[in-house]
Amino acid sequence: MSVVLGYDDSAGAERALRVAIDSALAHAEPLVLVYGAAAPGGVGEEYRSHHEALRQVGRTALRRATEAAEAAGVATTVEILDDKPAAALLDAAARHRARLIVVGTWGESPLRGALLGSTPHKLLHLSTVPVLCVPTVR
Repeated sequence: MSVVLGYDDSAGAERALRVAIDSALAHAEPLVLVYGAAAPGGVGEEYRSHHEALRQVGRTALRRATEAAEAAGVATTVEILDDKPAAALLDAAARHRARLIVVGTWGESPLRGALLGSTPHKLLHLSTVPVLCVPTVR
């Protein structure tokens, strides 16, 4: 089994990283760090440029998260998936037999999340494994 973390280098993701590392240590399981890099659109040079820029942002963010996890003694797997964040996390959770999916929140209201389709909101409704939403401290 594993712990899957959605990580995007935001303040919420940084706090969620600490919780995910603690959970992985507690269960002696690897941490799967996931970044969904779906660019809007789907064709043309602008799309390709945007897509590569998103992948580079993901690589940079996940490198820092990997260093923090490995410094704590947690084995990691990194995945940058060409999908929206919620779908990327659900896919990784299924493939890595996740015990838990951990995500940070932006502190938005439940109504805003429902209307705008936040990643934590989608995961809470679609995931077959437990989802831990870690609030951003303000």
